[in-house]
Amino acid sequence: MSVKPKLALVSLALALAACAAPPPAAQPAAPAQSPARPFVISAIPDQDPERLNRLYGKLSDYLKAELGVEVVYRPVTDYAAVVNAFRTGDVDMAWFGGLTGVQARLQVDGAQAILQRDIDEKFRSVFIANVSTGIQPFEDISGLQALKGRTFTFGSESSTSGRLMPQFFMRQAGLSLSDLRGEPGFSGSHDKTIKLVEAGSYEVGALNEQVWEARIKGGEVDTSKVIVIWRTPPYYDYHWVVRPDVEQKFGAGFIERIKRAFMALDATNPAHKEILDLFGAQKFIETKNENYADIEAIGREIGKIK
Repeated sequence: MSVKPKLALVSLALALAACAAPPPAAQPAAPAQSPARPFVISAIPDQDPERLNRLYGKLSDYLKAELGVEVVYRPVTDYAAVVNAFRTGDVDMAWFGGLTGVQARLQVDGAQAILQRDIDEKFRSVFIANVSTGIQPFEDISGLQALKGRTFTFGSESSTSGRLMPQFFMRQAGLSLSDLRGEPGFSGSHDKTIKLVEAGSYEVGALNEQVWEARIKGGEVDTSKVIVIWRTPPYYDYHWVVRPDVEQKFGAGFIERIKRAFMALDATNPAHKEILDLFGAQKFIETKNENYADIEAIGREIGKIK
């Protein structure tokens, strides 16, 4: 037999073998890809930046594991900056005080207040005074008249617990800002308010009760120099607000998944407890836009919401 017929037979055999071979096994589908864009969170800068970076770093890691998407914390310089970042979509979800949460939602149609700490449905502010003033603690709101002729500092201009509600209660007591000595100060944060009053730079100030209690517990306040003179009645305050377009970016049901992740934080789990402790909370609970109607009304009353 010539070489050519032999090659032809070999080619035919190979072709028949290929036809008889079973089809290759189906390859497993590639895993779904996470969205290329990260889920961006932010928060009002109401405390020491180092403390906030530690808190939101741990929270971002937790949410990444729970939600299955990249989570990025974006710090901001002031309260107005986080409201603006939320409005423009540079931030998907933010931790606001009562006032800034209302301001942000009014600028983004469909934005939702979804979560708050257990302490936020009955939040309080405290008025503190340098002991050299001789002002004694009082129970009735009328005691705020003792601030007349005193130097006074709020926290941030847009702080609910460090400005909005303290000014509201001062007005209820018949005390106007013109009754103070000089223009009121705006320290920028609750921690700074404590330090300014403690140092005597201002005689009196107002701040978030939760921050005050945490700093007292941590031994960070010289109580021989500064004391609480009055605690306000309770009101709604801090909460998470989410943009309505997150479900387009991260899938249907994403907002419910965020809620479940926060409400799954368990104080008996050491890793979870660290996050909750940094928030000053035992747990997170659901909230809704309607809870902040009074804050909106007060904000409009004193000109912080147009």
